[in-house]
Amino acid sequence: MKAAALLLLCLLSTAALALEPGERLAPWTLLDQHDVPYTLNDRTRILLVARDMAGAKLVNAALQGKPKGYLEERQAVFLADISHMPGVIASLFALPKMRDYNYRILLDRDARIAPRYPAGEGEVLWLQLEDGRLLTQQAFKEAGALEQALAAERP
Repeated sequence: MKAAALLLLCLLSTAALALEPGERLAPWTLLDQHDVPYTLNDRTRILLVARDMAGAKLVNAALQGKPKGYLEERQAVFLADISHMPGVIASLFALPKMRDYNYRILLDRDARIAPRYPAGEGEVLWLQLEDGRLLTQQAFKEAGALEQALAAERP
């Protein structure tokens, strides 16, 4: 009985966190892989969110061979939740590798921001924004589909 009550409570709390079209996203500031701060603002049109390494790999695959500034031209930002990554692994291996990427990765090291957005395991959540408000959202589980969607967004 306790387990059923706990499950129901979890489902209700998840539903309460769901984003609705027209909802304004609260601004936040995170550092990228170069320790440069970025604040979510009304000019951001696309927010890509990966909650795990598999999702982050989808973004990386979709951006392979793209020129520097590809996301910025589309007013897009990429938020990666790295809170589950052990600190030693992050500092010795992951972050040095991320610094070689030619796109910006906003790093949520403490799971302060990413849990606001309902990205599932192994997927990338795409939030389409206008003036800081959510228009639509969709999830990508394949790099090719994400790459095509980004290409369709004209700078």
